[in-house]
Order: sequence, then C-alpha cells, then structure tokens
Amino acid sequence: MNDRADRPTAASDEADALEIRRATHDDYEGVVDFTGDIWTDRGGDYIPEIYHEWLENGEEAKKTFLAELEGTPVGIVQAVLLSADEAWFQGMRVAAGHRRRGISGRLNEACFEWARERGATVGRIMIFSWNAVSLGAARAGGFEPLTEFRFAHLEPDPDADGPPSHAVSRDPTAAWRYWTHSDARTHLRGLGLAPEESWAMREVTRSDFDRLADETAVFAVEDENDGLAGAAYRSRTYERTVTPDEDGGEGNATATGSESDGEIESESASDSETERWAEYGVGAWDDVEAARALFAAVARDAAALGADGTRVLIPETARFVSDASYAGASLSEEPDFVFGIDLSGA
Repeated sequence: MNDRADRPTAASDEADALEIRRATHDDYEGVVDFTGDIWTDRGGDYIPEIYHEWLENGEEAKKTFLAELEGTPVGIVQAVLLSADEAWFQGMRVAAGHRRRGISGRLNEACFEWARERGATVGRIMIFSWNAVSLGAARAGGFEPLTEFRFAHLEPDPDADGPPSHAVSRDPTAAWRYWTHSDARTHLRGLGLAPEESWAMREVTRSDFDRLADETAVFAVEDENDGLAGAAYRSRTYERTVTPDEDGGEGNATATGSESDGEIESESASDSETERWAEYGVGAWDDVEAARALFAAVARDAAALGADGTRVLIPETARFVSDASYAGASLSEEPDFVFGIDLSGA
C-alpha cells in the first residue's frame, strides 16, 4: 500500500490554512515583499508604486482581495464593477514560492462571488500578450479568449490636417451609428476602454457616446462619397511619470493619481518627469483615408488639452494595425489580450 496517498500534501495543507480577506493599507510591506521580483526584466511590477491609491478606499464598486498564509500575504487581486452587470478583475499576483497551489483559484472564486452578489453576469480580465504564465493561468481559471487590441500613438498637433474628402464632427449620434456597424466593434466584441477605470474594458453604449460628447470628446468621420466612415471617443486624460530617455511607448511608466493601474515604473522618481497623456477608448474606421481623418482630429484634440502624448485603442488585426501605420501612427510593440467568464451560473 502506498502510504503517501494517506498523507495530506503540502498544497492541501496550504489551501486549508489560506485566508482570503480584504487588503488594507497595513498590508503594503507584505505585498511589496512578494511583488518586488515580478517583471524585473520589464522595469518591475507597478503595484508597489500605486498600492495605496489602488485600494478601494471606501468605494462600493471595488474590492481588493488578499490571500494570507499564516500571517504572510501571498496573493492579491482586485475586482471592480464597471456597469450594472460587468465586472473587471485586475492585478492578480501570487508569491513565487506559492504558485501552482490553488491560490489564484481561491482569489478568483472570491472575485466571482463578490461580482455575482452585485449583479454581474460577466467578468473580464486583460493580460499582456508576452505574459505566457498568466495566459495559461487565465484559461485554467475558466476564462475564455474574447479579443485583442493594440495602442496607436499620435503626436498632438494643433494644425493636423486630414484628407479634404473626409469631414470630422463631434456628433455622438453619428459616432454611435458608425460604431454599431463597424468591423472594429465586431472584432472587439463591443468593448472599449472604460472611462471609469484605467486599463479596464467594458461594453460601449449609446449613452456613453452622449455623455462623453459633453464630458470629453467623441468623433464621427464622414466620407463625402460614402457617408459615415469612422468613430472614436476620448476616455480620459492622465499624468504619467517617465524617465527622460523614454520614447513614449507602453510599459515603462507609472501614471499618477487614481488613474494608475497598468503602467510600470522603471526608474526612481528623482530621475523622472511628468507628462500629460490623452487616451482614446477606441478607434474605428473604414479605410486608410478615414483613419487619417480620425487621427488628425485626435491629434488636434490632444493638442488643445496640452497633452504630451496620446494612445488610441485599435483592434489587433492585420488591416487595422497596418492601416494605422500607413496613416502615420506609431504602434505599441505588442498587443494585449482580453478574456471573459460567464458569471450567470451558480
């Protein structure tokens, strides 16, 4: 008889002793201890830089869960309710010495339960395409691939001109109408960047276009021959801390204030400076000329805001990415993947 079958494993002992609770400001040092060695080849993890601002601080639509083992933090994740039935999960981390022992599963379960109790029927996450470990963990946790996107970057320019055959208006009705029939909406499964939460995506609605037309900006491109040909909206502006030698790409920066999740700082604050960025939650167009018209409008809008840089979320397809490059935008080096899970079941 194999007596090892009768003995509990270290993993099962750990699972029994694991406590999942709300993360607090007092947990900071413990969280830094196990996140300090993450992504060292890419500038380090951003969570230590933004931890205190990242916590919910009384917000009812957000909760940060901590996994604690014998008094030591070993995992963390945050759940956010983005709409009446859409939840977003972010910042999943597990200490290196405790991975593959079910901790991420327990954290996921806590997020799922919290989101269901608040009416969510779907939960989503975003993962950098280079993060192979997290991609596999997401699938193991029940998440299914939904879509992928990339950021296009444009230089703010008050004098940017688009092709004369294309006009750009701020009409939310026209922008919404184009979005509903666009290839971009189909590829992105109706998702765009959420104005309420940095580095989060939710379904874009008609009321969003109406509201953002008043609060930020929307754009509708019209081809003089073929009618509506593009749309975009500005999701937010934010400050990001960068090192003097950065080129404005994704990754090696940390945003300040509440809009910080997803940026990574690579140098000390003493060697850094602050830039203002304008973010556009989605860019959609019919062809390269429509893209040029849309990008010119975005460049003028960003310049009017005093922005130092921009990023526009675009679908990760051969057509959209090559269109953006052809139209003069620079591109982030890698795409991001979005996954979802059905929370409507038991």
